[in-house]
Amino acid sequence: MTEKTVQRIHPATRDDIGELITRRPLPAPRLEQIDPFLFLNHHGPQTYPPHNSGLPFGPHPHRGFETVTFILEGMLAHRDNAGHESIIDAGGVQWMTAGRGIVHAEVSPRAFLDAGGPVEILQLWVNLPASLKMSEPAYTGLQRADIPALPLDAGKVTMNLIAGQWEGSCGPVHTLTGVFMSTLQMEAGGCLRVSGLTGRSVFLYVARGMVRVGRQGAMVTQMHLVEFNDAGDAIEIRAERDALVVFGHAAPIREPVVAHGPFVMTTREEIAQAIEDYQAGRFGSALG
Repeated sequence: MTEKTVQRIHPATRDDIGELITRRPLPAPRLEQIDPFLFLNHHGPQTYPPHNSGLPFGPHPHRGFETVTFILEGMLAHRDNAGHESIIDAGGVQWMTAGRGIVHAEVSPRAFLDAGGPVEILQLWVNLPASLKMSEPAYTGLQRADIPALPLDAGKVTMNLIAGQWEGSCGPVHTLTGVFMSTLQMEAGGCLRVSGLTGRSVFLYVARGMVRVGRQGAMVTQMHLVEFNDAGDAIEIRAERDALVVFGHAAPIREPVVAHGPFVMTTREEIAQAIEDYQAGRFGSALG
C-alpha cells in the first residue's frame, strides 16, 4: 500500500454573488478540474438579517452533469420542473441529476426570509460521461437524519456517508457513476486512513478547521482544496484542529469538457443544442 502525495493546495478565491459571500476553490487558476469533479462554490458563512431577500438562485437550467449541495448552516428550498420539491435544513444534502435537462430553483424558504439566520452552503458539480449526459433528471433531498453518521477512530471522526460504501454501510444516494461522497466531522487529533484509491480521483476540501494529508503531512487550512498526484492507493487525513472536510472519490471520465454557463457537454455543438433546446422549451415547463 502506497500513499498518495499532494501536488498542490488551492485556496478558495472570493467571488461574491450579490449580497451572498462566495468563495470558489474549483476551478482554480492552476486547476481546471479534478475529473469528474468540476466546480465548487462555498457560500457563506454569514448571517442574514430578518426580512431579507434570501438566496439569489431563482429558476435556471442545467444539462449534462450532477449537483451536490451541502447545507452546513441555514435551510434551502428546492423546486424543479420534474416535480421535485423540498426544504432541507442544516446537515442535509441535495443530489440532483440534471441529465438531459432540468429547470430548478434553490432559494430561501419563507421562514428564513422572515427571521433571517446563518447561511453556509457548498455546491459541487460532478460531471457525467457522454453516454449518461442525456439521462432522465432525478433529485434526492436528504435531511441530516437520513444520512448515516459513522463513528470512526474511537469517535473522534464522524463520517456522514452520502454515497458509496464504507465498511458494510451504504450511503442513501445511488449514483450513476459510482461516486463516493461524504463529509467528515473531525475532532483535533482524529485520523482517517482510506485505501483502495488506485485509479480514483480524490476530492478533498477543508470547509472548516485544519488537517494534515498525504505522505508529507501537508497542512491544509479551511477553505482550501487538495490536488493529489495520481500514483498511490491510500491517503491519511489527520485533524490538527476540529475540522469539517468534504471527502469523495470517483473514477475519472477522461473525456473533453465543454462548459457554458449551466451546461456541461463534450462538444461546442452539444452546447449550442442545449441552448436551443432550453430556449425552445424542450427542458419542460418553466418554473413560476
